Amino acid sequence: MISYSLEGGIAILAIDDGKRNVVGPAFVAAMNNCLDRADADKAKAIVLEGRAGTFSAGFDLKEFQKGPEATFSLVRSGFEMLLRLFEFPRPVVTACSGHGIGMGAFLLMVSDFRICAAGEFKFSLPESRLGMDLGPFLIALAQSRITPGYMTRVAILSEELDPDMACKAGILDEVLPQEEVRARALEVARGLATMPAVFGKNKIAVRATPTQQMRDFLASFDI
Repeated sequence: MISYSLEGGIAILAIDDGKRNVVGPAFVAAMNNCLDRADADKAKAIVLEGRAGTFSAGFDLKEFQKGPEATFSLVRSGFEMLLRLFEFPRPVVTACSGHGIGMGAFLLMVSDFRICAAGEFKFSLPESRLGMDLGPFLIALAQSRITPGYMTRVAILSEELDPDMACKAGILDEVLPQEEVRARALEVARGLATMPAVFGKNKIAVRATPTQQMRDFLASFDI
């Protein structure tokens, strides 16, 4: 699901379930375990690396079919995972080589720097089209990363963006040929790894408003 390796102080979390990298209970548990290991290893930066073709297709909708309790449990744990990445005290860089849909797009938004492969990939928040609420947690996260001129198109109209448009929208930062993505992600991570400890303090301070909104929602979130 998510493999962990440490290269020169950089923790590499490779996400690959052999399919669409959907976010279910096993995914969340694996991510938290990898973040625990990165903490224990005192990693200087993290690289999230998705599988070719699909970075993540979002929440595992099969879990939602199990009923309210399973839905509540997955949504809550998934949101807590996003918040942990959003506040992670060291730089988080993502190497994206495929589609980022729903939760997949939000995983990109909680990363500090996102490099994507050029190609016919789509990035979207499909909730409006699926008849689902975004809710205060995801709205706060989206507003903190999506550029104002794209907010309606992405969050309300559920428009599908190609990699270049996703860069303009604030979901991605760079688009490169597929063969350059991993090397560039590691290059960026190594550069950011030299940041002193105040990096984490500044990250938390700059993101204080959306973070508090996200925390407030989790505090009141109940089945």
